[in-house]
Amino acid sequence: MSRPDLRSLLIALEHAEPAKRARVLDRLSPADIRALAEEWEWQAHGSQQEPGGSWRVWMIMAGRGFGKTRTGAEWVSGLARQHPEARIALVGASLADVASVMVEGPSGILSVAQTGEAPRWIASRGLLEFSSGAKAFAYSGAAPEQLRGPEHHFAWADELAKWTRAEAAWDNLQLGLRCGERPRTLVTTTPKPMALLTRIKAMPDTEERGGRTAENLHLPNCFAAEMEAIYGGTRLGRQELWGELIEDVEGALWSRALIEGCRVPAIAPGDGGERALRRIVVGVDPPASADGDACGIVVCGLGEDGTGYVLADCTVSGLSPEGWARAAARAADLWEADRVIAEKNMGGDMVESVLRSVDPRLPVTLVSASRGKSARAEPVAARFETGAARLAGHFPELEDQLAGLTAGGAYHGPGRSPDRADACIWALTELLLKQRPEPRVRLL
Repeated sequence: MSRPDLRSLLIALEHAEPAKRARVLDRLSPADIRALAEEWEWQAHGSQQEPGGSWRVWMIMAGRGFGKTRTGAEWVSGLARQHPEARIALVGASLADVASVMVEGPSGILSVAQTGEAPRWIASRGLLEFSSGAKAFAYSGAAPEQLRGPEHHFAWADELAKWTRAEAAWDNLQLGLRCGERPRTLVTTTPKPMALLTRIKAMPDTEERGGRTAENLHLPNCFAAEMEAIYGGTRLGRQELWGELIEDVEGALWSRALIEGCRVPAIAPGDGGERALRRIVVGVDPPASADGDACGIVVCGLGEDGTGYVLADCTVSGLSPEGWARAAARAADLWEADRVIAEKNMGGDMVESVLRSVDPRLPVTLVSASRGKSARAEPVAARFETGAARLAGHFPELEDQLAGLTAGGAYHGPGRSPDRADACIWALTELLLKQRPEPRVRLL
């Protein structure tokens, strides 16, 4: 059976009943089974599938083990089959990386060659010759001058975040992509805060795809689970496992380094161990409207040593006023909070009445945002810088909002408003800047 026929068969079997699919596959010859196993089209998952449209750069920014190298190797091999005249640039962090990962690696180009193909790698020349006649040339991202002059139809740029002279190498590579009617580049990289990645993301002809390590079904389950248990929620984990590009905002009150440096192990509700808490409050930033905006709900505690701890982010969205009020009451009950601190600017006395409607005994204090966000946030950020405030656990959404607050008063984080960050700041202001000792109230 020819490969086009096999592809047609795959399409026909995609929605067939399992029993029928099994009967058809059982009748295939060993050669057809082997050819079927070599077809990448049906094995690619999610972001490994080439996007449609007239893109010039396809960027896969994903976690380690996602399958970026396999995707690049299959993409290059497919182009070599379709375009026998093609000249393809293979650019890695070094020539050694091109050879050991992109070409000879377990997921490299040589490993994905189909039956009957015999690509020849001439290491001494950095040249890969495909059976079709297409050729691929190895280059180093640390030596941009090598890319000044050569012309190519296509390029695969691997682990661009590791290139030591990334800007110059990228520019020379793109200037040399002028062969054929539709030059294209595939970028496969683990995220890292760098100007070049931000620039490529912003290009109008870039198609960006992302993915997590856990999406690779071929990885051992124990590996993905263990890595998630160790690094999940940390900046390193979000970057290396979740494939997120996490950058510092200029003038941010909370830098990413500050956030990581203030992290301590999580504290469970009712914990009476070494970090016993003498006060617990719930900060609430009510939504500006009743049509489903997020309501920031963050639990913070004051340790016996005077340290403030962020304990839990219980923020909810898409709920009615009664819904978010119940969520705040549940957080206060679970953590045995002695007070709920709620901003009243958007709803005035209505905020207190909604909170008390779900539990009349809820100890509520309303606060007014008479100063801008920056003025309220700066004293709290200062407590993090001195070690007087800590994050007890991982709070990715809250941390992104804190990192988006700047000294100039602007907000450059996710979403329209830093609802989680505001709730956290109200709670820590109560604990660290006022410190009014109050008896703890347990809600029943």
